[in-house]
Amino acid sequence: MEKDEIHLRRLPAAAPWGPHADSEFHGVDFPAEDLNEAPEETGMRVNKKYPHLPSEDKGIHIINIRAIEDIGYDQHESTLLNSLSKNPDADCKYGLYFRDGKRKVDYILVYQYKKSSAGRTLTRRVHHNDSNIRSTKQDQPLPGKGVQLEMRESEPHVDYHEDDKRFRREEYEGNLVEAGLELERDEDTKIHGVGFVKIHAPWNVLCREAEFLKLKMPTKKVYQINQTHGLLKKINSVIQKITEPIQPKVAEHKPQTVKRLSYPFSREKQHLFDLSDRDSFFDSKTRSTIVYEILKRTTCTKAKYSMGITSLLANGVYSAAYPLHDGDYEGENVEPNDRKLLCEEWASYGVFYKYQPIDLVRKYFGEKIGLYFAWLGVYTQMLIPASIVGIIVFLYGCATVDENIPSMEMCDQRNNITMCPLCDRTCSYWKMSSACATARASHLFDNPATVFFSVFMALWAATFMEHWKRKQMRLNYRWDLTGFEEEEDHPRAEYEAKVLKKSLRKEHKHKETDKEKLTWKDRFPAYLTNFVGILFMVGLTFAIVFGVIIYRISTAAALAISSTPSGRSSVRVTVTATAVIINLVVIIILDEVYGCIARWLTQIEVPKTDKNFEERLIFKAFLLKFVNAYTPIFYVAFFKGRFVGRPGDYVYIFHSFRMEECAPGGCLMELCIQLSIIMLGKQLIQNNLFEIGIPKMKKLIRYMKLKSRRSLDHEEHMKKKQRYEVDYNLEPFAGLTPEYMEMIIQFGFVTLFVASFPLAPLFALLNNIIEIRLDAKKFVTELRRPVAVRAKDIGIWYNILRGIGKLAVIINAFVISFTSDFIPRLVYLYMYSETGTMHGFVNHTLSSFNVSDFQAGTAPNDPMDLGYEVQICRYKDYREPPWSENKYDISKDFWAVLAARLAFVIVFQNLVMFMSDFVDWIIPDIPKDISQQIHKEKVLMVEVFMREEQGKLQMLETWKDKEKNKGENCNNHSPRLSRSRSGSLSSCHSYPLDV
Repeated sequence: MEKDEIHLRRLPAAAPWGPHADSEFHGVDFPAEDLNEAPEETGMRVNKKYPHLPSEDKGIHIINIRAIEDIGYDQHESTLLNSLSKNPDADCKYGLYFRDGKRKVDYILVYQYKKSSAGRTLTRRVHHNDSNIRSTKQDQPLPGKGVQLEMRESEPHVDYHEDDKRFRREEYEGNLVEAGLELERDEDTKIHGVGFVKIHAPWNVLCREAEFLKLKMPTKKVYQINQTHGLLKKINSVIQKITEPIQPKVAEHKPQTVKRLSYPFSREKQHLFDLSDRDSFFDSKTRSTIVYEILKRTTCTKAKYSMGITSLLANGVYSAAYPLHDGDYEGENVEPNDRKLLCEEWASYGVFYKYQPIDLVRKYFGEKIGLYFAWLGVYTQMLIPASIVGIIVFLYGCATVDENIPSMEMCDQRNNITMCPLCDRTCSYWKMSSACATARASHLFDNPATVFFSVFMALWAATFMEHWKRKQMRLNYRWDLTGFEEEEDHPRAEYEAKVLKKSLRKEHKHKETDKEKLTWKDRFPAYLTNFVGILFMVGLTFAIVFGVIIYRISTAAALAISSTPSGRSSVRVTVTATAVIINLVVIIILDEVYGCIARWLTQIEVPKTDKNFEERLIFKAFLLKFVNAYTPIFYVAFFKGRFVGRPGDYVYIFHSFRMEECAPGGCLMELCIQLSIIMLGKQLIQNNLFEIGIPKMKKLIRYMKLKSRRSLDHEEHMKKKQRYEVDYNLEPFAGLTPEYMEMIIQFGFVTLFVASFPLAPLFALLNNIIEIRLDAKKFVTELRRPVAVRAKDIGIWYNILRGIGKLAVIINAFVISFTSDFIPRLVYLYMYSETGTMHGFVNHTLSSFNVSDFQAGTAPNDPMDLGYEVQICRYKDYREPPWSENKYDISKDFWAVLAARLAFVIVFQNLVMFMSDFVDWIIPDIPKDISQQIHKEKVLMVEVFMREEQGKLQMLETWKDKEKNKGENCNNHSPRLSRSRSGSLSSCHSYPLDV
């Protein structure tokens, strides 16, 4: 046998070229004119219909190609032959279909392989003389393999790990074929060393799995949706005409007047469903979901190690697994498809003012992603009224700033109030009028309208949650998810591996083991690591905030030494702004670090299912990122200026640094600066620049790598990429957790400290308008198509939102009560004011200090800095004056204000909580029209089945009547009956009727 011969086992003479022969042999085609057989069939395909039978029984050709690099033609000759033959890529729509152009590709498995340095793997079309093809006997090929290459002694041997991966792939793909899937392999790609396995689910497999998964599919029955009448109908028609310009131009978004009745698919009741077009009955999203379910439960079991698709991906047996996008989204000759439509009507910044085509998003990406974008759309819509009210509150503060008596008193230089130094030695006395700008700015956010806005936002949060629940029920009805219950998911690969190790240890000791599972004892080290790790991360966040506090104090003292008056006057603004920027940078860095740590802590716990893993990851990530984002804000709101002490008896850190004080106008202005910079910085840098920049950089790096590889092979460079090659170069889908997380943190900024920053909803609204289109563009153009996942709600995120909404009421109550001057003003107005106005309020909040009572070494180095000798300076606190018997003790005014503050917290919290619960109670979770439609569907389904049963009974009765009539006729004419030559009765034999 010569080295370059190709061995081919012929079909048995009785069955030449059976009906199941196909036009391709996993990428290797043999023209009919060369084989001189079967002019209509030009190729062969392995394992199409009889994957379990040996090769002799299947009647297929098995090819053994030896030394393909010496097969007899070089690269340029093959290129010439390929150019003369018909381009198969056009028939398969460049990877969307198998080579036959009929079977749709539902899923792709990608693997890495090593190519021989002497030549390329032969997966292209092979044209060879039939005289060199001889019959020989060979073993059956591995499942899923079209061409088997035998290693020669002259060829370099692949290492053990590559062999092991190849054997696992062959076994796994063979099991997939046994499960009913059809596979086709392609290694002739533009990506060097990467092979693709195309998977197609035939009709019988789709029906079987749809029944297993209890997928609700539309039936033939169509019914009218209840329409509004009278005045409501006219109002709805007017609204539709007004909003028509902002509606997306997609068929799925148009209002429906009729709906198909849906029912869980059943092979026994196929007559209920409209199967006139089987190709479109299961859309691409459903097909990929079905294939993914088969991939998850199919395993390869070598050496007692059960590996599903997740394990195979984790161990590098396959490098990727994903469904295909429907086609290209840009270009001149692109065929219309859902992806292109989504790109034009959804993933474009030019349509930012339009509603989202949520039904089309769900159709293409599945319910889980559809619910995320629906929730984001509802949240963004609800921010519109909150933004309007916030702008009104801010404008009210701007309009009344010149009428605010306390700020006017602070700015009045005639009052000549001398304030005590802000730090020891280096700081000097200063005039209160120098803080005029800060006091006027504080009024913009610290006015009576902010209290109303806090109450409004608490009710807004409750209304938003109720509105979302109702919207969610409408989507469940529209998407046929009513009655859907999530079933227990398959165990994760890491969990199975851990259980396997445990069972092997026990088997080694006791020889007999039952079904093992992980207990709390097995997870105790992981739980302990989680507890210690989270505590350490929270402690690290506190330490960083403490470090920023030290920076603020030391920088303030250093800037106070400045010889220029302008430098001393801008100390507070400079220190506050720079400290907030440092906080922002640290928050952004720690956010990424904490995300990785939360994932690692969840992985060592080894949760059983993907759902458990996701919920635990979300909890840890949210806890760490919540602490990271809000700790600096909590410090400014509730701790800064609370533990300062008084002149002559200050509180020191490390015996060197004095605790920093709030400005004379209060800490609310600093809280506003802190909140606005962190919120806007996170949205601009983390949410937008990172989401745009990082994918662009990754895409550029991949492009440069591929460009360097293409230069090595001119033939590959000239070919157009297949769809699965293009999708392979996209970013893999990493889940919705990062998308939800950034929105939940933003929701906290909008609700938790909204009393200090009424413009927060406006900036959140502007960010979300961009965020929706940015996320949409990322899903459509930058990411591989995710596997569609059914879900009826947003899961644990709803509980987190409710928790933030409840916490917001408490925090805003404390912000209004303790951070702002709202309560002290009320107390002064109704208890201490002689004229019934706010005149004298500033003087009432300041205490006096005799400079002779300074501790040694703490008095200002330059007591004459103001041009005169100071004997009494003022500081903000409620304490007895130095001429009192109990000098510098806390005064009665302090206790009166404290009691009023606590009373306000209790009243505000309970009142707002009651109003929120009332809103929750008064708005039903399920809209009335939806509950009526659901009830109507149930009644119609019962009618359908009753009608079907009646039809069966009528058929049965008709059959019985016929049988009875036949029996009577046989009895009446029994003497005349004669037997036929076969010995059977000619007319009175009854046959069973298949009802």
